[in-house]
Amino acid sequence: MRGGAEYHIENLTKALISAGHSVELVRFPFKFSPESFIESQMDYCENLDFNGFNGISIDRVISLQFPAYGVRHDAHRVWVMHQHRAVYDLFDSQPESKKLLSLQEKVTRYDTKVLGRAEKLFANSQNVADRLHRYNGLDAEPLYHPPPNSESFYTEDSWGYIFYPSRLETLKRQQLLIESACYLKSDAKILIAGEGGQLEVYKKLIETLGLGDRVRLIGRVSESEKRTLYARSLGVFFGPYDEDYGYISLEAMLSGKPVITCTDSGGPLEFVRDSDTGFVCAPDPHEIAEAIDKLYSNPSKARDMGQAGCEQIAAMDLNWSRVVETLLK
Repeated sequence: MRGGAEYHIENLTKALISAGHSVELVRFPFKFSPESFIESQMDYCENLDFNGFNGISIDRVISLQFPAYGVRHDAHRVWVMHQHRAVYDLFDSQPESKKLLSLQEKVTRYDTKVLGRAEKLFANSQNVADRLHRYNGLDAEPLYHPPPNSESFYTEDSWGYIFYPSRLETLKRQQLLIESACYLKSDAKILIAGEGGQLEVYKKLIETLGLGDRVRLIGRVSESEKRTLYARSLGVFFGPYDEDYGYISLEAMLSGKPVITCTDSGGPLEFVRDSDTGFVCAPDPHEIAEAIDKLYSNPSKARDMGQAGCEQIAAMDLNWSRVVETLLK
């Protein structure tokens, strides 16, 4: 299942090649269980010397993910997308386990050691940088990048629906948006795009709540369809739990649409300004419904907020050339 991480990795590789560099993309297979597999992967990566192979010298290594950022190189730049969150900010929500507690100690020690020896340490958002400081005592420079095909987004007149494209997973919290439909006073509709492990759960929830005429799960959409759905939306909901970065808020703003997010959503809070480029609500269906109704009842205000978001993103000048220059300088 492809997501933001895959786009991030692939677009960085393309940007480096476009800048004239010879690049090899190396990915290690990973699975979340058993804990012993994760431990063996950490040991494997930490013992890999990437300064050269078969007599060929490697000038730079740029790492992005756990546990691959443990490889060794004299000019190692790490741009952390996220850590193994199950032993960090999501640890308290996991089932209690002696193995997981032991893994937490090992992963924390591993991250602190291998990230601490990187020549330069970056994070893909302030939220990720804050986690590195909080759990590992490390300081990383936030380095933002544009979403895929950022130049292709556009805006059109609203057709009166709230759009949320994302994997259907618990941390993405589509459930909040679905439940908010119970409290809407306006005629706003909700379109949720994507596939994932919570599909059947959300289908049943919509049926149980009698929301079939209000909320639609439209499944996987093409990139072209996604851009059109953004363009014709009234606004975009993006209320995950403690997101690392999140392309959705950026894509919505590039489409000239206001974003509704939550106070504990992490990455989106670095872009969404409450009552200016969108609304920042408590993770509560009642408050989310109220925000949707405000957009629906005042479409001119919704357009102004969307335009403000579009201007904000333009002012940030997110581009891959600057990312490459920063990573390699």
